[in-house]
Amino acid sequence: MHETPPPTPPGPSTPAAGPPAAAPPPSAAQAEPLAHGLKQRHLTMLGLGGVIGAGLFVGSGAGIAVAGPAIVVSYLIAGALAMLVMRMLGEMSAAMPASGSFSVHAERALGRWAGFSVGWLYWFLLVVVLAVEATAAAQIAHGWVPAVEPWAWVLLFMVVFTVANLTAVKNFGEFEFWFASLKVGAIVVFLVLGGLAVFGLLPDTDPVGMTNLTGRGGFLPNGWSGVVSGVLTVVFAFGGLEVVTIAAAETDDPARAVGRAVRSAVVRILFFYVGSMLVIVTVLPWTAQQAGLSPYVKVLDAIGVPSAGQIMNIVVFVALLSALNANLYGSSRMVFSLAERGEAPRGLLKVSGGGGPSGQAGGVPRRAVLASVVFGFVSVLLNLLWPDTVFLYMLNSVGAVLLFVWALIAASQLRLRARLEREAPEALSLRMWCFPYLTWLTLAGLLGVLVLMLTDDAARPQVLWSAGATALVLLVAAGREWRARRAGAEGSGGT
Repeated sequence: MHETPPPTPPGPSTPAAGPPAAAPPPSAAQAEPLAHGLKQRHLTMLGLGGVIGAGLFVGSGAGIAVAGPAIVVSYLIAGALAMLVMRMLGEMSAAMPASGSFSVHAERALGRWAGFSVGWLYWFLLVVVLAVEATAAAQIAHGWVPAVEPWAWVLLFMVVFTVANLTAVKNFGEFEFWFASLKVGAIVVFLVLGGLAVFGLLPDTDPVGMTNLTGRGGFLPNGWSGVVSGVLTVVFAFGGLEVVTIAAAETDDPARAVGRAVRSAVVRILFFYVGSMLVIVTVLPWTAQQAGLSPYVKVLDAIGVPSAGQIMNIVVFVALLSALNANLYGSSRMVFSLAERGEAPRGLLKVSGGGGPSGQAGGVPRRAVLASVVFGFVSVLLNLLWPDTVFLYMLNSVGAVLLFVWALIAASQLRLRARLEREAPEALSLRMWCFPYLTWLTLAGLLGVLVLMLTDDAARPQVLWSAGATALVLLVAAGREWRARRAGAEGSGGT
């Protein structure tokens, strides 16, 4: 499946010994040296729960504050973008399942520079965001048990999930299955209670009607500019779906598993997100919401659910731990895949069960897990020591990386779809809708979001810092390509 690593172990910044090998045809399949311990239920719940996190439960309040009831439209737009990207990624992953997912696809479609760049950028994104999640979960736990300092909670979380990821992939799957089940269950209960409240079917409630959707400035109180601002606020909440296609490589039937997971996830996630927002802005006036406070708590308080704040604290806590676990898993598999293709140190290829560079089925990439954890610990320390300086710069440097990753996924699908139809049409068990028109529309939408972020004072630093980080990685990738070609030319000249 992957390009065969050169015999001389190259590090992340060391050139391969010779010119880059040609990518194998898309239909080529090579068994992953990792465990096949994930089941369809794990992958399905990972798809459903992967994007249901603190961004939805807490961050959605900021979107409502700028868009009003039209936040529903903002979520529809952002969700549509995410759904189209996932469909493209699902198409490629079903045809060519790999632990490196979109990094492998980018390499096959655009060249080694693209696989190297998107792989390392995504790894960096995950290990930096991991620090935010660990710190936020520690703050919640500290509120429950003040005697235990936040740093101790962070240490506990990191140790627990490191052990879970080191032992067997099924442990990661089970953690995520139950975490996602709780989050999905919480959303379903919220939708049911909110729906009953809208129609006045709960005790001591009257039908709400359309008052909160049309009053206080109407459905578009801040105009379409408010909708656009809402999109900028909520689009990143859909990040995390990509891990499904990374995890699919560790199932017994990757092509079938990823296809089913993508099909079941995208529509249901849209339903959960858009449905939740519709309930929130219908039950309460949009002016009752504010950034930093969970709109879910306000709604539950309004309809008389006791201890709503503590209930939502528990849900957010679980959501943060779930994201931490998923990010640790995703980062370890991405850097393992980079090592497989000679884009990271070969020592990271060691897997449990006696595997080495060739690996053995049933292994866990323990060194890749530990490498990601070490950098995750560094990020946590920076967040605890210098949250407003060093770590803020790091966070800004990954602020728009998700959009760059999505854009490369779309560009890769444009190239690979034509190759697959020509060389292995039978592999296209899951197809992108209205190809290539919706792919081009998605690319235009992602570019539009980036341009709008540049015009927004709050979002502009994220785009600029992320562009700088991306340019640095691209420069390293270009240097590696040049050195590899030069070494190849010198080798050919001496033959």
